[in-house]
Amino acid sequence: MTPTPRRVKSPAELLQDVRVQRILATVDSIPSGKVASYGQIADEAGLPRAARFVGSTLRRFVNNSGVPWHRVLGSDGTIRVTGGIARDQVKLLRAEGVAVKNGRVKLSECCWDPTE
Repeated sequence: MTPTPRRVKSPAELLQDVRVQRILATVDSIPSGKVASYGQIADEAGLPRAARFVGSTLRRFVNNSGVPWHRVLGSDGTIRVTGGIARDQVKLLRAEGVAVKNGRVKLSECCWDPTE
């Protein structure tokens, strides 16, 4: 028996999920020029161990200019998206003054501290 493929939810449908709302609110609170990891966003949103869920959620909002998805990186500061989206992310980060070298950001220089 062939498994039934999962239906992909639209961004509007995703916004009905309280977990998605918490992720987007957390990402929205990262100031310009700062970055955070997927895991950090998950923790701050009250969703520990949900870094992959953060990534899959943000992937749905890449084309939504209201979500600063580009400020979220891998735990080692790497850009985890590929192709044109990666180029867009580098461009957006550099426009905010974040140094990106070889697809990586030094978290020690611009990591978001939510207590500041």
